[in-house]
Order: sequence, then C-alpha cells, then structure tokens
Amino acid sequence: MSNQEGGAKSKFQAPTGMHDILAEDMMYFDKVVGVVSKIAQEYCFSRIDTPILENIEVYQKSTGLTSDIVEKEMYVVKTKGDDTLCLRPEFTPGIVRAYLQHGMFSLPKPVKLFSHGPLFRYERPQAGRYRQFNQFNFEIFGSKDPIVDAQTIQMFYAILQELKFKDLEIQINNIGCAICRPQYRKVLMRYLKSKEKFLSGDSQRRLKTNPLRILDSKDEKDREIINQAPQVVDYLCEECHAHFNKVLEFLDEANMPFTPNPYLVRGLDYYTKTVFEIKEKSKEVDMSSTLIGGGRYDSLIKSMGGPDTPAFGGAGGIERIVSILKERGSRTAKQQAPQVFLAPLGDSAKKKALLIFEELRKENIRVMESFSKDSLKNQLALASKLEIRYVLILGQREVLDDTIIIRDMQASKQMIEKSGHVVKALKKLLKK
Repeated sequence: MSNQEGGAKSKFQAPTGMHDILAEDMMYFDKVVGVVSKIAQEYCFSRIDTPILENIEVYQKSTGLTSDIVEKEMYVVKTKGDDTLCLRPEFTPGIVRAYLQHGMFSLPKPVKLFSHGPLFRYERPQAGRYRQFNQFNFEIFGSKDPIVDAQTIQMFYAILQELKFKDLEIQINNIGCAICRPQYRKVLMRYLKSKEKFLSGDSQRRLKTNPLRILDSKDEKDREIINQAPQVVDYLCEECHAHFNKVLEFLDEANMPFTPNPYLVRGLDYYTKTVFEIKEKSKEVDMSSTLIGGGRYDSLIKSMGGPDTPAFGGAGGIERIVSILKERGSRTAKQQAPQVFLAPLGDSAKKKALLIFEELRKENIRVMESFSKDSLKNQLALASKLEIRYVLILGQREVLDDTIIIRDMQASKQMIEKSGHVVKALKKLLKK
C-alpha cells in the first residue's frame, strides 16, 4: 500500500511482495479494524491473538497436504533447536490449536472468537496480493445449527455495509460431508478425466491429488469445462441437503442477497457443507472480487485430536477492502489535526514547555511542537505550513512573568495570558 514514487533511492527495500503501510493508508486500516471490532462486540465475539509462528504440523494436518498453501505457499523456518515452524498462512488452524491447548472445549457453547493481523504466503506478487497481508477472522465452535451459518454470513455482510459497500452478492454452496462427497468426487473425476487434455497445467496436476480444487480454478480454459461439470448439490446426502436448504431459508428471511453457486468450493481441504463468498457484483468474478469468504468445518477439531466439534468461520482481506475504499475516495476519519503550536525559545522556556504540553494534552487540546528549533521564525513558519491557527510563544521574559503569548496566525494578532489561564483562554478561542 506504500507509495515509493518520488522517494529517496535506497539500497534497502521492503522484501519482494511485502509492503509498508504508510500514515495515509493506516487511517483506512484503522477504519476497517474499528468497524470489525465494533461488530464483533455487538455479536458477542471475544478477541484472541495467536503466535505468528506455528509448528508446521498444525497446517499440514488441517489445511491439507495437497492444498496450495501447504504445497507451495508456506514460509518454513528451521530453528536452532531443529523445530520446523511456519509463518501462519491463515488463522483457523492456529485458533483451533489454541482452542484445544487451553481447554476451551469445556466452555459454554458456542465459543465465539475473532482475530485480525498479518498472514504470510509465498506466492507470485501481483496487484492487490501480497506475501505479507492482513485479514480479520471469525470462528464459532460448538454448533451445527444452520442458523449459525446464516447469522455469521449476515454479520460479515453487516461489516461491509458499515464500510459503505453497497453492490454486494453472497455466493453460497454446500460441498457435502465425508458421507456424500466421495461419491461426487468419483463422478467429478470421471468427467474431468474425459476433459484432461483441455485443462490447464495446474488443473491437470490437481486431477491426481485433489480434483475438487479444479472447481476453484480461475483459468479461462478451465472455466469452460467447469461450467459443464456435474454439480455437487445433486449428490448431497439427506443431512447435507436439509442443512443447505435451511441456510438458504434463513438468509432469505434476513433479506440477504444470495446466489447459489454450484461450483464454489473454496481452497482449503477442511471445509464441509456450507461454503460462501461475498463479492461485489460490479467486479469481475475472479479472486480479486472476493471480499470475505469462509464456511463450515465440522471435522477439523476432531482431526486435530480434539472432541467432535462442529464449527463455522470466515475471513476478509483488509488490503483488498482498503484498496477499494481508497479507489472510491471513501471518506474516513482523518488523523485529528493539531489545534495549537507550542513555541518555546531557550532552555528555561523549553523546561516550562514540557509541563505546558502535558497540561494541554490532559485537557484534550491537540498540541504540535518542534522543541529542537530555537528560532521563532522557523517555528512560526512550521505552524503556518501545518495550518495551525494558534501559537503559544514562550520566551525568557514570559518565563519570568509567568505568562504566555497566544498568537492568532490567521488574524495576525496576539494576546498575553497568565500561564494559569491559558487553558481556559484556548478553549474559548477553539470553541469559536
């Protein structure tokens, strides 16, 4: 998100695919995180932070050995103690690890947790995609009721609405469970085998390891084949079919704009039943158009050694959302500008200025200073450049007289106040 144009050329640069978040972008990041935190509180989620480094088995066991993340996107670290760790590429497995490690399965259900922070994936950098990026993430443990799926999707939709996204669409599918998915996998494999020579190289490789992932391909050649493929909904067991219908009924009742997408699978092996993505209708249907995605993962906790626990979750990419907000010139809370400039002259004035600065700060008056500048001319020039109207001038005479000069830069006039009255005088001026 950084803009390096016009900056000084340096031999030191951010690593490829990683980026600085500068002040002008941080306001947007803070806005997104603020909305996420507010809605998390309204939906009674508790925040959890997990380490950026996890044992590699946490992801191999959960995300799937044939997933892109495990196969080619993880940053793997070998420690001096010969442990193999990885920088977290997603939130869910680490949060499940924490859920089990700290015995949260004994808490009243459902357990509702949310996080936000950096993730790391080694992939080809491109517009809007980074090797270090930020997400917000929500998880609900302990309920298999389809209303949980619907309400969580509704919550994610509310986050985007709060951020002033309007032209939104929820795409949703049910990818079955351990009972019905194997049959669909066989039917799909048979169909894709007949089209193998027309598939992209990536999809030909996936055909041998994880054919369902081919449905997630964005390659134009693959899309033509996928659009004629058998649909998973035709092979769902009775339980999965009923679950899917209930989720759709709840979304309909909540007036959510959803579209069933029979080829939506998401990219992770642990998903079962419901999967969803929230996109902008105005964007082309590709990876960059997905703002939030997730689904149900009823078998993951058990596969990681815990009790049989149904779960549902999802995540949103902060950089992607920020880039759209910026592109549209969305208004966000700007950093509050200084109201007053404090200009001391000489060491005795600087000593007193430290106390005055704290006094003003405690009264919620925003103060700017440049204590290292000794010239009044330079300090007034800086105040003028920053468009700060009121300057407090404190020289040796003012220190001896226990006074402060309040200079109005706009009106080109000034007044003298006793130090003890300066806060009251400033508040009166600022109120005007």
